[in-house]
Amino acid sequence: MFRISNKTAARAATFAITLLAVGSALAHPDHPEAMMSSTMSFSSGFSHPFSGIDHLLAMLAVGLWAAQNKRSALWVLPLAFPLMMVAGALLAIGGVQIPAIETGIAASVAVLGLLIAFAIKMPLWASTVIVSVFALFHGYAHGTELPHGSSAALYGAGFILATAILHATGLLIGLFAGKQMADKVVRIGGVGIAAVGTYLLTAA
Repeated sequence: MFRISNKTAARAATFAITLLAVGSALAHPDHPEAMMSSTMSFSSGFSHPFSGIDHLLAMLAVGLWAAQNKRSALWVLPLAFPLMMVAGALLAIGGVQIPAIETGIAASVAVLGLLIAFAIKMPLWASTVIVSVFALFHGYAHGTELPHGSSAALYGAGFILATAILHATGLLIGLFAGKQMADKVVRIGGVGIAAVGTYLLTAA
């Protein structure tokens, strides 16, 4: 049975605690109106990754692929994705133009699905680059949909936490669903993800 090392578990726990701390530290309004605005900013960001099948599948796929790669990928990939999402969101908020965002998002679903379906394992630096590039597209899309008057920091904390939950879900499915039969199920799931991504590419 695959076991998570104490070092990996500690890193994952630190990451989760940091995400929760960010949301808590940023939200200290003094007035009811400010509290309402802060709550709406955070909830808008948190709900965004769940609002589209493209975001949801890509983020689940990152966790699944990280589980297939194991070792350092277990924490590096789920950490690289939200960090680069923040970078993408900041570019969008700053008015920087990046072309073909929807195509990039659709491609992320298709490519990650194929990587899972064929259980492709890469050097850590290569898998991190792939995940980071795709995360930039997803983060940019989040940034462009920042609600008017919302706190960018709380909105960002919301979508980072939601992303972490989806990554963790993919990791848990990949790690604890068993061995040979589960591997086949995960790879079939990768085929399904790739099929959705291919459809999104044709529609983009």
